[in-house]
Amino acid sequence: MHQPLDILNIANKQPIMLGQMYLLQDVDRSVPGSVHYHIKRYRKERQLNIDDSGMLVYHYEKNDPSENYLELKFCITGNAYCRQKQTECDSCKLSASKTCVEKIESVDVLSFSFKPSYLTQFIKGKKNTSLSEEVLSFTHKSSFSKILPLCGKTRMAIEALLNHTYTDTRENIFINAQTQILLLYSMDCMLGDKEETFACKFLANEADREKITKAREVLLQHIGEPLTIKELSRKVAINECYLKKGFKEMFGTTIFDFYQSQRMEHAKYLLYDKGLSVTEVSLMLGYSSISHFSTAFKKHTGIKPCELLLH
Repeated sequence: MHQPLDILNIANKQPIMLGQMYLLQDVDRSVPGSVHYHIKRYRKERQLNIDDSGMLVYHYEKNDPSENYLELKFCITGNAYCRQKQTECDSCKLSASKTCVEKIESVDVLSFSFKPSYLTQFIKGKKNTSLSEEVLSFTHKSSFSKILPLCGKTRMAIEALLNHTYTDTRENIFINAQTQILLLYSMDCMLGDKEETFACKFLANEADREKITKAREVLLQHIGEPLTIKELSRKVAINECYLKKGFKEMFGTTIFDFYQSQRMEHAKYLLYDKGLSVTEVSLMLGYSSISHFSTAFKKHTGIKPCELLLH
């Protein structure tokens, strides 16, 4: 089964730890016959380096069409959340208030899920000559996820959804209209008319792509337990050579570089936010000596672990 990655972890380039972000707002609703949407707004923490990110998820189940869906996921930063009004007030928009205690810079995570019964209305009577049309009609035979940076017009549509003041029936009408616009922009920006191709021919197989994706997840789950390539390949049941080549092509980095980067980012979190000692972090990450950990940390961050504690 296709299991898309979490958009917040993608935007942060590493897993978000439990309790690392403070939830400001959680909205989970459906517009009848249209879209199910989920919006979570978090307080932006200064130690997190989150990029605006988007993901299109196409989920196809040949033997169970009721499980088919198209989902858009987004993570954006830089918006202002008012604890009193639960949106961006006029003063925030005009930058009229610099010291408002209700104003919080936010990280906003949104998802919009569409069923085939809603999407097929847009392609009735048309031949499926492009990937976009195959996706909307659910005639594309394999699940996939597509990740790309957000384009400006998509971000504007998202901000309109975050900051509207409609209620009741008018809110449903507005959400329905805006998500159609968002769907259009997302298809343009994120999908286009060409199916993704891979230099590694074996990646044309969905099952092999999922194994590579699973390998990434396993690495993130074993930050403190170093794995060899052989051990990782066994866990996801794929040839070592395929694993290394496929990982490099799908994620743009080697397994070792990715793993080291994630370990050092996690080390920064443990040192700076949790206040653990260099010795404690070194042990938690499975290093045989503090000097080895310090060398790896400085190579990644440019400073020694002890220097971070002084900041």
